[in-house]
Formats: sequence, C-alpha cells, structure tokens
Amino acid sequence: MIRQSLAVALALASAAFISSSQAQTARNEALWQAVTAEKQPALDTLRDLVNFESGSGDREGLEKIAAYIGGRLKALGGDVELIEADMATAYRMHDTPEKTGPMVKATFRGKGQRSILLIAHMDTVYLKGMLAKQPFRVEGDRAYGLGISDDKSGVAAIIHALTALKRTGFDGYGKITVLINGDEEISSPGSRATLTALGSEHDVVYSCESTSVASDRLSLATSGIAAVTLKVKGRASHAGSAPHLGVNALYELSHQMLQMRDLSKPQQGLKLNWTVANAGTNRNVIPADAVAYADVRVWSVADYDGIEAEVRERAKKQLLPEAKVEVDFVRRRPPLEPTDAAKALAQKAAAIYRSEVGRELQVSSIAEGGGTDAAFASLKAKGPVIERFGFAGFGAHSNDAEYIAISSIEPRLYLLARMVMEASAR
Repeated sequence: MIRQSLAVALALASAAFISSSQAQTARNEALWQAVTAEKQPALDTLRDLVNFESGSGDREGLEKIAAYIGGRLKALGGDVELIEADMATAYRMHDTPEKTGPMVKATFRGKGQRSILLIAHMDTVYLKGMLAKQPFRVEGDRAYGLGISDDKSGVAAIIHALTALKRTGFDGYGKITVLINGDEEISSPGSRATLTALGSEHDVVYSCESTSVASDRLSLATSGIAAVTLKVKGRASHAGSAPHLGVNALYELSHQMLQMRDLSKPQQGLKLNWTVANAGTNRNVIPADAVAYADVRVWSVADYDGIEAEVRERAKKQLLPEAKVEVDFVRRRPPLEPTDAAKALAQKAAAIYRSEVGRELQVSSIAEGGGTDAAFASLKAKGPVIERFGFAGFGAHSNDAEYIAISSIEPRLYLLARMVMEASAR
C-alpha cells in the first residue's frame, strides 16, 4: 500500500514536472516559424540599407533610403507619409544643418485597443564615399556594413518583426506607429518634437537601437548628452618684441580647462571631459582667440542644472582679468530614466525570452554613456519606454569593424514581435 502510494506520488510529481517544464518552454510556434522564415530576408534588407549612404548631412542619400523604407512599410499595409521637419522651430546647435533628413512615419491599424510606437533611425555618422571602400559583406556569423548596427539593424528589425506578425495574422493591436528619422546622430534637432509628441500619444514605446554582442539586453536608461563651448577673447601682440602688450587667450583657456577638470562624478553617471581645443594663428603671435569643447554626460535631467551652474560659476574665476570668457552650455539630448512601468514590462520580456526562446535577457537600468531618441519619446510618455530591440551588434561609429551577429536575427525578431503582442494585450 505504501509502495503504491509512493508510486502514485512519484507519478503525479513527474507529471507535474513535465507539465511545468512544457509550460516554461512553450512558445508561439506560428510566430517562431514566421521569424525563422524572415532570417534571410532580414539579412537581404540589411544589405539594401547598407548600400544607401545616409550620413546625417547627406540629404540626397537620406531621401533615397527614406523612399526605400517607406516603400517597404507601405507594402506591409502601413499608411505611410514622409515628414519634413520645420527647421524654423528646430532645436539649433552648432552642427545643425539647414535641412535635416526626412522622417518616415507609417501607421498600422488593428482590431485591438492598445497603441505601440516603434522607433529607429536611418542616418549614420559616415561620410559620403566611404561605402566604396567598405561595402556590405558577410564573414561567418557577422554581417558587416556602415551603420549596420547603428541603426540599420533597428530599421530591419521593425520591418521584419511586422512582417512576421502579418504572417501569423496577428492584428490584436489598436495602432502601431513606426517612426524612422534621419537626424539622430546629430541629436535629432528636427525630429525631437515629433518623437516627443508621438511618445505622449502611445501606450508603449519600443526603441530599436541594437543590443550588444557581448550582452543580450534591453535598456531602461540612456545618458543625457550636453556640450560646453568655452570661448576666450584676448589681445594679439608680437610674441618676441611685445608679449606684455598682449592678453594670451591660450593661457586663459588652459586655466579654465584645468579648473574644471574635476567636475566628473562617474559613480553618479556625471561626466565632463574636454575633448577639443584650438588657439592662435602664428607661432610668433600672442593668441587673441581660443576655444575649447567639452562632452557632458548625465543620468538624470536634474544633473544638468547642477553641472551647468558649476561650469558657469567656475568660469568667473579668471587667470587674466582682461580676457573675455564666454560659456555656452547646450543640452543636446535628455537622459532616458527608468520607470516602474518600464521595469515591469522589461522583466516580462526577460521571462518570455527565457521560457520561449531559451535565452537569458539582461535588463539594464544603468545608462552606459550613449544617448538615444528613446529619451525624447519618454519626455511626455504615459507608458513604458524601452530601448535596444535591435539585433546584436558591435563597432558602431568605427571604420571597417561595424557588424551585427546573424545568429541574433531570429531571437531578436521573436522578442520584438512577441512584445508587440504582449503590449497589445495589456
């Protein structure tokens, strides 16, 4: 009797374990088959995207790639429009062009209630003409190309995740809006207002910058980016016969940079680093003009106020009273800050990735230094904003080293498509 009871208990435990195991490994097979079918087409799309030179200042190239992306989204059933930024109201910085690249906006209507915004960017940091020396190529598990990781990966991920969803017949969303902009690499001066407006109109925002080949993850935080321009006006004079009649702008600039060298607080995500400096015109002339530029990174919007105030206060302490010192502090991009809603949804993504794909997904709440458009979309967002839904990549902004891992295409497409389904059901 005891043996029979024990046998029954063991059988029940075994059945429970099998049932639990099956539940943990269950995945949407129709969706998995769809994303598997999209692996090679996604690679083909990446090749096409790389073959468009689309540097942030290459208006002609951006128009061509925008037309291509718009055509692809229209073929999927999207209501597509090309949007030009109003440069009269654009956020002006020293590197803002007279006209930024267009934005591609596509709207898909479903039968549900929830609205989802998918964003990526099509511009790159590369100069026109570089493609000839660095064409798209595949080597083993790596697909190389200019901008392939940052962020043509994100554009391809959106196109093929939507294709996979269409293959399965999924239309449980109320609205999916896709926005692909062409000025992200120059801090989105023309598109930031559109990104913020759309972020406020949607229930969920998924930004599709690439993840890292070293760490399969989603990000809940990105750095805010600012720039400091320090200009010094002195007085020129002959360096040999009358140096005392001059006001050495280089001396004052050096003093200013040195007295601001300790403003970084890396443990708090606050970084200020002087990166470029120029002074003088001739070896034998006391320099009358000098200028330096600093890169600033923050984790929170509040940190901007503190660091800007400190820079301006220290600039008042001059080495040469006759010199004129000017400080320009430009907030190029806000930080993306974690929210409870974003954390909860990202943890759900990690659980799905583990149980349905069999891979671990890290959820990072610490900004790593780079800034993204997710921050603009989050400024007035009413729901969660999550970054890094693109493929796994490496070597962004590098020469002949930027690639995506081909083996990441299927799992990352599944993740993005599956999270569209999850957001639609919330």
